[in-house]
Amino acid sequence: MPEMSNPVRDTWGGRNGPAVFTTVSADGIPNSIYVTCLDLYDDRTVLIADNYFDKTRRNIREGSPGVLLYITEDSKAVQIKGTLTYHTEGPVFEHMKSWNPKKHPGHAAVALHVADVYSGSKRLL
Repeated sequence: MPEMSNPVRDTWGGRNGPAVFTTVSADGIPNSIYVTCLDLYDDRTVLIADNYFDKTRRNIREGSPGVLLYITEDSKAVQIKGTLTYHTEGPVFEHMKSWNPKKHPGHAAVALHVADVYSGSKRLL
């Protein structure tokens, strides 16, 4: 699996506002939501806390790929595409629980395994 480029790691801490997380149903219907509870797990994985997913959770369980889009401090868009896994226990889940705000349920950790990274139309990875 590819590693995220330095530009993504460098811009991660300077995200501006919530990110947009998109999945697709088995019928091909896209679903996008705002997410604020997310973190880098390693150079190849972004974790997103499942606090209140519904359609998103169903799409992941049906095998949907995922796309995460965020804007940087300097107004550049970064888009990360990849496969998704859903964790309700184990190290990935425990990592999510360590930073997810206690006021949210943290039902599961969704791991976005990076395949492609873009900034605008420029492919970074």
